[in-house]
Amino acid sequence: MRLYRDQAVVVRQHKLGEADRIVTLLTRENGLVRAVAKGVRRTRSKFGARLEPFAHIDVQLYPGRNLDVVTQVLAVNALTSDIVADYGRYTTGCAVLETAERLAGEERAPARELHDLTVGALRALAQANRPAQQILDAYLLRAMNFAGWAPALSDCARCAAPGPHRAFHVAAGGAVCVHCRPPGAATPSPGVLELMDALYRGRWAETEGTSDAVRGQASGLVAAHLQWHLERQLRTLPLIERARPHPGGVGQDGDRDPATASI
Repeated sequence: MRLYRDQAVVVRQHKLGEADRIVTLLTRENGLVRAVAKGVRRTRSKFGARLEPFAHIDVQLYPGRNLDVVTQVLAVNALTSDIVADYGRYTTGCAVLETAERLAGEERAPARELHDLTVGALRALAQANRPAQQILDAYLLRAMNFAGWAPALSDCARCAAPGPHRAFHVAAGGAVCVHCRPPGAATPSPGVLELMDALYRGRWAETEGTSDAVRGQASGLVAAHLQWHLERQLRTLPLIERARPHPGGVGQDGDRDPATASI
């Protein structure tokens, strides 16, 4: 088979033998690719530093039986050093990469759209022009849309009654009206669902001035919605919680919603 080229984001890597690494790449045209990078752990390697996680690269690969082989790497965006320099942005970036890998590998989200979205999120983290948590929430909402899981934020998720609505239920699909509200639905504070909608649509001006409590509840609902559909927790979210603690969601009668209390 012939060599092929693609743009990719380095999702993760691990050691292979004494000098090689196996890298997981989110490519633009070929989805999730696992490849061997030979000799990159040697000090004289020509492209070892370009295969660090968060890197946006142009890569040439040779198709192998089980793993492809990296033959050439060119840097497209040098994002790694800016992201790893700050712990909060580093853990947020790890959550972005973990989500991208899950959606591309298990849920078969469209490769090109997910790749471009992931590059945009990592570039925003590197530039540090917006709060890292809001970048992550916007990324998760848009990534879920590619996977077909976007939560309803204005109309009722069950009967499509126009909103705004006050209740949110993950299993029901998002915002629900008073007639469709199932037991245990969360009752977010005013402004939470509006903030989520603004993040999803990229209306960043509307996100300014929101309180930490509103941002925290929005983050909790977004993460809970994603993990319910993935049917597993993201390993990186507890790290973000320790780096930037925030209050959880508010449930019925003012209690903490069990679906978001640990987010």
